[in-house]
Amino acid sequence: MTRRMELIATAAFGLEAVVSRELRELGYTEQKVEDGRVTFVGDELAICRCNLWLRAADRVLVKVGSFPARDFGELFDQVEALPWHEWLPVDARFPVSGKTVRSQLHHEPTIQSVTKKAIVESLKRNYERHWFQESGTEYQIEVSILKDEALLSIDTSGAGLHKRGYRATSGVAPLRETTAAALVLLSYWNRERPFLDPFCGSGTIAIEAAMIGRNRAPGLNRSFLCEQWSQLTREHWKEAREEARDKALGKPKLSLLASDIDGKVVRLAQANAIEAGIGSDIEFKTMDVLELKTSLEYGVVITNPPYGERIGDDESAAAIYDDMADAFAPLSTWSIYVLTSHPGFERFFKRKADRRRKLYNGRIECHYFQYIGPRPPWERPADSVESTQE
Repeated sequence: MTRRMELIATAAFGLEAVVSRELRELGYTEQKVEDGRVTFVGDELAICRCNLWLRAADRVLVKVGSFPARDFGELFDQVEALPWHEWLPVDARFPVSGKTVRSQLHHEPTIQSVTKKAIVESLKRNYERHWFQESGTEYQIEVSILKDEALLSIDTSGAGLHKRGYRATSGVAPLRETTAAALVLLSYWNRERPFLDPFCGSGTIAIEAAMIGRNRAPGLNRSFLCEQWSQLTREHWKEAREEARDKALGKPKLSLLASDIDGKVVRLAQANAIEAGIGSDIEFKTMDVLELKTSLEYGVVITNPPYGERIGDDESAAAIYDDMADAFAPLSTWSIYVLTSHPGFERFFKRKADRRRKLYNGRIECHYFQYIGPRPPWERPADSVESTQE
């Protein structure tokens, strides 16, 4: 018998709306979007499906409860009152991590210790025993306190969802897979359009785009912490994985193009693409951005070029953006998307963006500059005019 429960998909700042849209497309429309997370209603199968399918989320959590916690007594009593026995078996291992922001309770080690003791007392009452060996399946518990409001949750993912399994090694300042996927999802690219990343690095943006083009679930080839839980049966995972395999598409007609001036990182990107199972979908080239030439139209550039923090020289970054302006000038029908933290990007690129969005690459604050080209003729309504924009 399935049960409705509150689940949480966590996300990097700026990507909450992307994750919300992903959840709606999976059928989970009862949701609340907040900073850093989307809370939604689902069942046991939803835990499996969301871990397999979410591209831009960091983790999937089970929400156990939330309540005000202004002192340790209140925290202890409220945690103890939660139905921990519904999730934690008698031999469960349940490490507790904690964080607090702008709250009266600010000593995180004590918050973790009090929470752990309260959970033990709850389990003692429900299991009628005084000692727990913690030798069984692991349930990672998090207590998060923001502005005196505590949130108790259990992590279902284990390793973060950005760890798809295809990137064994990375270049300098690698872009997280979840962020790379979000850049594609925030663009107008689809499998019918040409794709280009002229600063591909370890290939993450192109690989994520190729997986989106094939509608391949990003978590299909990895495991998750909750696969060992008694609450999720083998049938749940079988159903979720069969659905993911059934929905996968074939190779797009157009190969994606990914290039970089550094031949070593291009070879690394090729190896990552092969590991991801989409090596034949991407054409990799070693070349400078100024060597870029294409006769294709209505394509999409999505790229994360070097910037000050990554190459250690703002002047070098500015020179790269100036080269980009020259290289992209002939791409009059293309849409161009650039993620960078450089404050002078638009000035050196010589174009003001149609849209910009604040995102984070790790802890580095960036902006996603979006230059929207004309909609392709095959995507326009029959009565549209030539100047129709996306």
